[in-house]
Amino acid sequence: MSNNIDNLLHEERRFPPSAEFTAQAVGQASLYADSKKDRLGFWDKQAKELLHWHKPFTRVLDWSDAPVAKWFDDGELNVAYNCLDRHVLEGRGDRVAIYGEGEPGDQRVYTYSELTAEVKRVANVFLSLGVNAGDRIAIYMPMIPEAVITMLASARIGAVHTVVFGGFSADSLRSRIDDAEAKLVVTADGGWRKGKVFPLKPTVDAALEANGGGSSVTNVLVVKRGENEVAWTEGRDLWWDDAKAGVDAEHVAQGFPAEHPLFILYTSGTTGKPKGILHTTGGYLTQAAFTHKNIFDLHADSDVYWCTADVGWITGHSYVVYGPLANGATQVVYEGTPDAPHPGRWWEIIEKYKVSILYTAPTAIRSFMKLGREIPGKFDLSSIRVLGSVGEPINPEAWIWYHDIIGGGKAPIVDTWWQTETGGIMIAALPGVTTLKPGSAQVPIPGVVIDIVDEQGVPQDKNSGGLLVISEPWPAMLRGIWGDPVRFQETYWDKFGDKYFAGDGARYDRDGDIWLLGRVDDVMNVSGHRLSTAEIESALVGNNIVAEAAVVGAADETTGQAVVAFVILKKSHVDDQTPEEASALLRKHVSDQIGAIARPSKVYIVEELPKTRSGKIMRRLLQDVAEGREIGDTTTLTDTGVLSIISAQVH
Repeated sequence: MSNNIDNLLHEERRFPPSAEFTAQAVGQASLYADSKKDRLGFWDKQAKELLHWHKPFTRVLDWSDAPVAKWFDDGELNVAYNCLDRHVLEGRGDRVAIYGEGEPGDQRVYTYSELTAEVKRVANVFLSLGVNAGDRIAIYMPMIPEAVITMLASARIGAVHTVVFGGFSADSLRSRIDDAEAKLVVTADGGWRKGKVFPLKPTVDAALEANGGGSSVTNVLVVKRGENEVAWTEGRDLWWDDAKAGVDAEHVAQGFPAEHPLFILYTSGTTGKPKGILHTTGGYLTQAAFTHKNIFDLHADSDVYWCTADVGWITGHSYVVYGPLANGATQVVYEGTPDAPHPGRWWEIIEKYKVSILYTAPTAIRSFMKLGREIPGKFDLSSIRVLGSVGEPINPEAWIWYHDIIGGGKAPIVDTWWQTETGGIMIAALPGVTTLKPGSAQVPIPGVVIDIVDEQGVPQDKNSGGLLVISEPWPAMLRGIWGDPVRFQETYWDKFGDKYFAGDGARYDRDGDIWLLGRVDDVMNVSGHRLSTAEIESALVGNNIVAEAAVVGAADETTGQAVVAFVILKKSHVDDQTPEEASALLRKHVSDQIGAIARPSKVYIVEELPKTRSGKIMRRLLQDVAEGREIGDTTTLTDTGVLSIISAQVH
């Protein structure tokens, strides 16, 4: 039996860049040649050109303590200065940094001068509360400008922030506060979501009261946003505006060593205990700025950029806060959900601000597909010139819909692969260079070395699949798991020794372009064939009756594992046939598209799928359902009731 992942789907459609786009593109083909000729020299040049260094570095990479890398480590810089002060000093103070759009429709606009002034004050608030360089700040906020301001103020004084997504439970918040030993929590009374205020401060109170009370937290700073009533602990709790009023307006940003910690971001671990992924300063900011500028073809003086991610996720760190602001971009920060107060809200925002670059997740795109093209068709989306995709492999049909309906058939799509651990984008097209293939992440970015290997670490050739590894250190790489160096080594490095194992399967096509196949634990072994759930899902969504699909492998006595699919039908096709007829049609469709080996043993027609608040489908829980097991941890789900409904259908 082969250890390689079989690849059975083939995509023939091609979208070369237009001559007009290539002529004005920021990222040119020479970047690949330059990085291949001298990889470290390439990153040396990017760090010097993209960032301001308080103290210039002389050493690019120290890999002597592998797998912990040191990039630019004898240099010093300040992240907030790079994102704010230097733009003001260079005459861009009047440029809009953030259009803050609240879910109820309220708007706040911050120029670079105004954002710099706010961050200086909040930095002084933190210092007045005894937070110093190296101390940890936990952030539990809605998607409002104050979340961005808090992160930048933390970076400004050399504190280390850990952002916890505002939908996580008190227990999840407490475990992260305890692990990081946070001194301060910054939160809001509440935030707007789906037309009503959801409380945040009460969750912080519950977190700090858990486990018998006592914690490392000395203060809770609260932004007034939802106007909901909150309990108050005198001496510990402070209103944001009151605290700001009592401090100086001026703050001088000092340089910190390039390897000074910037943030800890917790990501779910297979053992149940979250992993605190640690990122530092100089290398991280270099790669965030480089990728944001080149992959999204940023023309900072004319573009309006919008990444729809929450700052609770790595995408919000690198491509809402640090990359865009380091590049002097103008961007939209939106508080609410895509469907409040109506399902065209995102398209309304694009029309309102003339958004030219949109970066979002395939899950969101498929949700819009399910509702139909008529909704975006009511809005003027002609300002869009570049589209991006992040979070999971985008299936070709969603890619085409995104390109045609949202991008007007013109805007290139950059499908990006990266992780919390990598800190920045690692695989993507350059929109002015790459001939695009729907569904393919395509090529490693300049300066990054990616390989696909078999279980023994042997590199694979074109037209074959295996395990995705990163073969050389890269600037934005994680520096460890907070407080757990052994777990860092075991999780990412033990499998191949000198190569970072990403946990993802991938394949090369016949041109040598990369197609992501999802997590390796999302690979099924059916009668000796290793099949990717992502490919089967893509085939299902390729049928015009399907809006969304999730595939899992369920234990089977005959084949080892059987393919089980959970499918949501498009609203326009729900009444066309019975669930049994739709199931039979889709089983045949997969067989026709991929081959009989991939035909699902069962296709369940469902109304919803279990998703995390970041939009990822929880296939692990669907596998529990398919195998009749007790359902595992559901704390990160948006709606836990979905699983009960699915279980009733299956059993």
